[in-house]
Amino acid sequence: MKFSGSYVALVTPFKADGSVDFEKLRELVRWHLEQETDGIVALGTTGESSTMSHEEDDEVARYVIETVNGKIPVICGAGSNSTQTQLEKSRRYHEMGADGLLLITPYYNKANDEGMYRHFATVADAVDTPVILYNVPGRTGCSITPGCCARLAAHPNIAGIKEASGNIAYTAKIAKLVGDDFCLFSGNDDMIVPVLSLGGCGVISVWANICPKQVHELVVSWRAGDAARARQIQLKYLELIDALFCEVNPIPVKEAMNQLGMNVGGYRLPLCEISESGRQTVRRALEVLG
Repeated sequence: MKFSGSYVALVTPFKADGSVDFEKLRELVRWHLEQETDGIVALGTTGESSTMSHEEDDEVARYVIETVNGKIPVICGAGSNSTQTQLEKSRRYHEMGADGLLLITPYYNKANDEGMYRHFATVADAVDTPVILYNVPGRTGCSITPGCCARLAAHPNIAGIKEASGNIAYTAKIAKLVGDDFCLFSGNDDMIVPVLSLGGCGVISVWANICPKQVHELVVSWRAGDAARARQIQLKYLELIDALFCEVNPIPVKEAMNQLGMNVGGYRLPLCEISESGRQTVRRALEVLG
């Protein structure tokens, strides 16, 4: 499958008691279908799967897949620092009908190049669902080397990468080494246009949780050859994008959604409510845009 466009890194809404709010989750998924979001990524960093049980992860994945009902692609975060756990989750989401699997680098353990390769290839060899690599060294403390990425890109069931290093030089090296059929997603909302200019296929976006049409329009404009319009959207919303990362993700984006009346609830420890300065930063950015 060739993935492209604006994919929302979907938040997981919680009730006041901390349980998953499945009614709100369905509402969010349906809203994204209406707002021209090109795909949904469930259970990523923004989805707070790191504080959820495997059973909750499975229920969220199943619920999103069933609600979308094939209208747009659904990529499920199945990653773990344990390759075996990652494989087990990937098999479950494959059976549920996920269109793709987002697999993170092996945080904490880290790995040499061979271990990094096997971490992803083990899943890619075992299931037919396309694999998207997730490179986010600021979170994990490790990165996929360009050489290892090129080797992984040659695997027939590894379809792309969410590149969230924030390092455009590294991204350029990846773009040079992989083929045109390999999907290069921007994992940073403030770098969508630069990554698209290097041959990127789109973005897996936190920002799209509140501005799905704008993120979709940015990518569509670039792909239609209207670089000026894409650049205009990128720069217009830069202050808001920065505000959405004024504290660790997804604290600010959930705060923004709640300020906008979307009522997605709170967080699970160690994540907690935003600071007062962060709250005001988010509020000012939203007010500037009306």
